[in-house]
Amino acid sequence: LTEEKWMNIKVGDIIQLKNNENVTADLLLLSSSEEHNLVYIETAELDGETNLKVRQALPETGEMKDNLRTLRQFNGHVKCEAPNNYLHKFTGNLYWNNETFAIDNENILLRGCTLRNTEWCFGLVIFAGPDTKLMQNTGKSVLKRTSIERLMNKLVWLIFAFLLLLATVTAVGNTIWERYVGVHFQVYMPWASYAPNEYMSGFLMFWSYIIILNTVVPISLFVSIEFIRVGQSWFINFDRAMYYEKKDLPALARTTTLNEELGQIEYVFSDKTGTLTQNIMEFNKCVIGGTCYGEVYNEDGIAISTPNADFSFNKDAENSFRFFDQRLINAITSGDTKVHEFFKLIAICHTVMPDFSPEGILTYQAQSPDEGALVGAARNFGFVFKERTFNTITVSELGTDVTYEVLAILDFDNVRKRMSVIVKDPEGNITLFCKGADSVIYERLGEATDEDIKNATTVHLDNFAGEGLRTLCLAVKRLNEESYKVWKEAHSKASMALEDREDRLSAVYEEIERDMELLGATAVEDKLQDGVPETIANLSNANIKIWVLTGDKQETAVNIGYSCNMLTEEMKNVFIISGYTFEEVESEIKQAYEDMQCEDSPRSVLSSRDDLTPNKFGLVINGHSLVHALSEELAIKFLELATLCTAVICCRVTPLQKAKVVELVKQNQKAVTLAIGDGANDVSMIKAAHIGVGISGEEGTQAVLSADFAFGQFRFLERLLLVHGRWSYMRICKFFGYFFYKNFAFTLVHFWYSFFNGLTAQSSFDDWFVTLYNLVYTSMPVFMLAVFDQVYYCFFFFLDLNDEYCIKFPKLYLPGQTNELFNIKIFFRSIIRGIFTSLALFFIPYGAFVDGMHSDGTNITDLQTLSIVISTSLIIVVTLQVALDTSYWTPINHFFIWGSIGIYFLVTFAMYSNGLYQILPNNFPFVGVARTAFQFPSLWFTVLLVSAICFLPVVASRYLTSLLWPTYTEKVKRKMKAAESLHAMSEKIKSKFQIKRRGSRARSGYAFSHERGFGDLITTGR
Repeated sequence: LTEEKWMNIKVGDIIQLKNNENVTADLLLLSSSEEHNLVYIETAELDGETNLKVRQALPETGEMKDNLRTLRQFNGHVKCEAPNNYLHKFTGNLYWNNETFAIDNENILLRGCTLRNTEWCFGLVIFAGPDTKLMQNTGKSVLKRTSIERLMNKLVWLIFAFLLLLATVTAVGNTIWERYVGVHFQVYMPWASYAPNEYMSGFLMFWSYIIILNTVVPISLFVSIEFIRVGQSWFINFDRAMYYEKKDLPALARTTTLNEELGQIEYVFSDKTGTLTQNIMEFNKCVIGGTCYGEVYNEDGIAISTPNADFSFNKDAENSFRFFDQRLINAITSGDTKVHEFFKLIAICHTVMPDFSPEGILTYQAQSPDEGALVGAARNFGFVFKERTFNTITVSELGTDVTYEVLAILDFDNVRKRMSVIVKDPEGNITLFCKGADSVIYERLGEATDEDIKNATTVHLDNFAGEGLRTLCLAVKRLNEESYKVWKEAHSKASMALEDREDRLSAVYEEIERDMELLGATAVEDKLQDGVPETIANLSNANIKIWVLTGDKQETAVNIGYSCNMLTEEMKNVFIISGYTFEEVESEIKQAYEDMQCEDSPRSVLSSRDDLTPNKFGLVINGHSLVHALSEELAIKFLELATLCTAVICCRVTPLQKAKVVELVKQNQKAVTLAIGDGANDVSMIKAAHIGVGISGEEGTQAVLSADFAFGQFRFLERLLLVHGRWSYMRICKFFGYFFYKNFAFTLVHFWYSFFNGLTAQSSFDDWFVTLYNLVYTSMPVFMLAVFDQVYYCFFFFLDLNDEYCIKFPKLYLPGQTNELFNIKIFFRSIIRGIFTSLALFFIPYGAFVDGMHSDGTNITDLQTLSIVISTSLIIVVTLQVALDTSYWTPINHFFIWGSIGIYFLVTFAMYSNGLYQILPNNFPFVGVARTAFQFPSLWFTVLLVSAICFLPVVASRYLTSLLWPTYTEKVKRKMKAAESLHAMSEKIKSKFQIKRRGSRARSGYAFSHERGFGDLITTGR
């Protein structure tokens, strides 16, 4: 053995891996140190699953163990599929010693896995480098951009075109001026040798004004935005209200480019299991032979509470397990064969791995919480799964260990929706155990099935689904030796096929999974997470449409929809699309649309900001119907129907269908979408949406790793959107409007001044002021505004609301959905204000100082004095403007807003001092101007006049707009202020007229709650 770098590993090499080492290439497992040549791997980097998975070498290659001589002589030949990105599928054959062996995913170690609990293993490299499945899945990342950012890019091009227009106007003007005016100054101002005529002068002036007016293009805007977004992301990361203490999980912003789009969401696509629910499964009820176990009823048919069942007969029972129906325990201990076979099936038909701790405590490693809950339940009822090898499974049945020979495992997938295991018991009897969705199990029951049991099980299944429980049906089939051998031969041929292996295996599975006998059904409870109903109700009130995309059956999904307030009794109708053919689905969509039109037409959300009570509808569609609904012919019709509903539930859907639904809305609706999930099956949906949110749940971290934001519970989505999303959007919109305003106000002063200097590209400001304007004088105030602006009072009509009111009044979220705070209209309004401010900044000081004279007769008509007046007025005006826009004043805001004015004066006095001039006379030509100009009362009066002319119209217009055309936000602010005033007045009156009593002792408070209690619930027995 020699050590090699990963880059030197080639196809055909045999490599050794040791415990806790990463798999370096896609390998065919040859042998391992463990019994039966098993290896344990962790696939967190591939699918996010943290539970251990097992892989096994072929028995024939496993005999080589760690014999290096035998391994070196290995001359097997592998034929397999071409490199692809399917992580859970592999098709190939090994040809060795004149024999053919089928290879599937269970024999393969993929690059990215980590070896666990295995001392060593050897593997044959099949794919290396970019051909590995891990690398095949690392496609180019799609850069997500917000709608505001896309609008910004267009506006920057528009501003650049405006810059070209200004430069063209000045170039043409300079050409005309030089031709008719400048020619007369040739005696003492001759043209330069490189500009011998007016046309060359105009050409040079074009590029000169491109340079001098370039500050109108907001280059520094993009840098500032990134810093602002980082600050906003920190607020999300450190928000204690979004910290999940149970798992020590803070909220996490995994990107800093999408914060403001959190305030513009219109559609939320959510998984159910693990996202709305806890994904902690508990065995709740079961049906065996038509009899339901799990609840105890009195003579009136009312469920009654009973103590936990007695599990003392089972030494392997867990103390934490809860089941309250003693009848099932009695059936087990009395030897009921149907009950025994029911739990025997649960203990055998699965892919769970047992794990014994050093203390001898048995735990299970399950790929899904459902399987873990079922195998754990079988354990507590006396059927303990203890050991698994590549061809055996050992179960302790009421204290007696029984080892079954595993003949075949027909694994679960999203198409089959079932799993089967064929075993041979010690007596030689061959049995097929099958569990799966009720729809697929019922289709494969034999004609001899007892109809009474079938009908009773169906009724109980419907009841379970109505309670929101997750159900599985269990069935069994007895096989004889001859029929099994025939099937096994067909299975062997299909498993060795290099082409269409999956289809051929599915066809072989269908042959044997028929004519089964129904045993019963299980019901597993997956409770809602805390705060889910309230969160969904509040998001719905914010005009956010919730779509749930789940793999559960229709009844379960609908019940969960009602439980979490997605579907409500106030809805006028809930439409169900469940057709199996294209024609049926088309007819149901058409009928639902017509029925909806017959109702009162839903009002547009934009039609009223005061009373948003549109007619509410719900829509439920099954996965088999969704196949047709997403076809090209029906997709738009389905979307039109769905968008008229406030809640949509898609049940029995695959991960690919989830992504297609998101893409359908994303591409055809001008709305921002958000997808939220917790498992690897939600990754495609999360990546397809504008914003992806991952929940750190029980299904690993794959969803979190693919998401833009992550946290521990669904309820935190409410705060993420209504608080952080709204604030981020509001702040960034204020920032954009102010940034354009201050840049146009500053830059256009050069343009107006050009008409008084022959359009010769002479700057109206000192070069140092131009350099420091965006960098020092005006950068920090607006940056602090965009990071900290939040709540409280500036003027009563500029008030914003704190986080509690953002959640209490969810309709405050609406402006973001309609782009009210920043759009083309707001942009041009900022530009017009900037142009007006630049006019006032130049022409008022120009008029005041064009023929100005100091009281002592000193002439003050010079460019440097005028520049000081304009620059001082500019700094004060734009700083007052950012102060006016600030709603939430903190010491930091005060420091940077008023400090920016102080910094301006300090820097101005420093740069125009004699000291710097003596050191660098060419770089500081404005020597002495500051201390001279600031002594003129006319300068301060002019600054005051300019500030008033620029500032007062803005204040007046905002006041009148708020008074005459108040928005919903402003009405909430007034309501809040009125409530505070009323409370203060009532407290004042109460304290003034309170009657003091002597000699009386304080009365005790009532011992009852001030809220409605559970009296009705107790008396009805519910």
